[in-house]
Amino acid sequence: MRAWGLLAVALGFGLALAQPCNGRWVKHAMGESCVPKVPQRVVVLDTGELDSALALGVKPVGAVTATPNQPFQRYLGSQTQGIEVVGTIAQPSLEKILALRPDLILTNKLRHGAIYDQLSRIAPTVMAESVGVVWKENLLLAGEALGRSSQARVLLAQYERRAGQLRNRLGGRGRLPSVSILRFVPGQIRSMNKANFIGTILSDIGLPRPAFQNKDTFADYISLERLPDLDADYLFYSTFGDPLKTDQNAVLASPLWGRLKAVQNKRAIAVDDDTWFLAIGILGAHKVMEDLERFLR
Repeated sequence: MRAWGLLAVALGFGLALAQPCNGRWVKHAMGESCVPKVPQRVVVLDTGELDSALALGVKPVGAVTATPNQPFQRYLGSQTQGIEVVGTIAQPSLEKILALRPDLILTNKLRHGAIYDQLSRIAPTVMAESVGVVWKENLLLAGEALGRSSQARVLLAQYERRAGQLRNRLGGRGRLPSVSILRFVPGQIRSMNKANFIGTILSDIGLPRPAFQNKDTFADYISLERLPDLDADYLFYSTFGDPLKTDQNAVLASPLWGRLKAVQNKRAIAVDDDTWFLAIGILGAHKVMEDLERFLR
């Protein structure tokens, strides 16, 4: 039977009838799900869940990409070989997910809460509440769903130890350098504040932020005139998608950009958007710290 026919059966007749749990109950943002003791065929529907599963030693059978016709995050390298693409974060394909016969789906309420019922009729679905700043909690939830809670805790302890070592190394020079974060997205110039994935890493290391970014919010969407507010010892910037579809070139050619202390000191550094902004997981966090160890001198 074709995949769409299977989907119609599953969704139309409600195969997920109440049955005794022969696995484990996992509490999550949408309630509670009975998951297999050892999931074998996992589908993940966000970049953070892909990162977490791979970090925990589980290769999903299916995953989404950030945008259409885009590969999985480059920093994951060969770890994603063999994983089927099941749509994008914004538009996961229920037909493709069903065709993979998953026994567990991992995602989050922010992205896919509206289709939780459809997903949970295909397979037990565990949803984190949100993304970004809560990536550590999401790793622990993924660890619980995958039956690898102890591994998740070990991974977080290793991350915290590395962040502390970097903080001690940089702080031994008298003071920690200030760091500013800028991201170019089509139609937006984002001054990144503290309540996001990259913000948590900088906070864990103890790196101070310019006053304009020292806020417990996600980001400010700024005009070119606000560039002076972003100045710091180091300024890291990235671009989502095609730079020609963003304001990046105009900003980098602006006299205001050239006057920034970080630019004049050759400490305005382009970084990989896949890693710094799309990763939202512990493998990506270690890649970010590798960059920081290399650039912060």
